[in-house]
Amino acid sequence: MKKIILAAMATVILAGCDTDANMASRNLSRAADQFEISRRVVFYNGINGEYLLSIEGLCSIKADGADKQLEVTCKTGPSEFKKHFLGLSDNVTYFAEQLNGADVSTYHYRVIFKPQTILPDVDFRGSTNAIRRAVTPDSKD
Repeated sequence: MKKIILAAMATVILAGCDTDANMASRNLSRAADQFEISRRVVFYNGINGEYLLSIEGLCSIKADGADKQLEVTCKTGPSEFKKHFLGLSDNVTYFAEQLNGADVSTYHYRVIFKPQTILPDVDFRGSTNAIRRAVTPDSKD
């Protein structure tokens, strides 16, 4: 029993051992995923030295290693978003730059709870007449 208590205490102590840089980085990533951080993402051709594309704004970045692509989702208005899929190759790379500083904690994890995501947004497509025909028995019998 003492070993279990000691193991639990060691786990709790080690869980709190994170560097300020790791905590700030994690919280900056969370803020960017909430469209609170302005970024510039530039795609660069390493062979001829040309910039292929530059995206600037409140953007969230997700690297998809399996498909060798970068997914960039940007907020363009109060409820408007754009999503870009950009393929990466041996000669095409990207870099992302944070344009402004952000005030994030180096002591506390940022946890985001959105209760409105529990209930789905259901879209109905189809004809109500088709449902009526399927539910009501045929009167010709």
